[in-house]
Amino acid sequence: QVQVVESGGGLVQAGGSLRLSCAASGSGFLLNSGAWYRRTAENARELVASILRLGSTSYADSVKNRFTISRENENNTLYLQMRSLRPEDRAVYYCILYGSTWQERGSVHPYWGQGTQVTVSS
Repeated sequence: QVQVVESGGGLVQAGGSLRLSCAASGSGFLLNSGAWYRRTAENARELVASILRLGSTSYADSVKNRFTISRENENNTLYLQMRSLRPEDRAVYYCILYGSTWQERGSVHPYWGQGTQVTVSS
């Protein structure tokens, strides 16, 4: 069984920073790539950032130059460093990790985190 645990959300003032973490463990999991999504109170879902196996990244226009996605392969962990936060960044942030367990070598499967709330006060 693979466990994916997110952490790092919370309440911050506008202009502040938060770092989200998303760690996978169990069943010999190996991280291939990953991404962060967010869902707003209006139930809109947005792909915030993604990172591919070789490290290339992409960002939504709304977070470019403010958010940074990164990874630690040895710990199967994905990060999202968020700076200059704005009230409109308020959402539940979900990570998705693409990887494989011992039984899944040769293919890549998605594993979702449980979500973490980010609230930005104005």
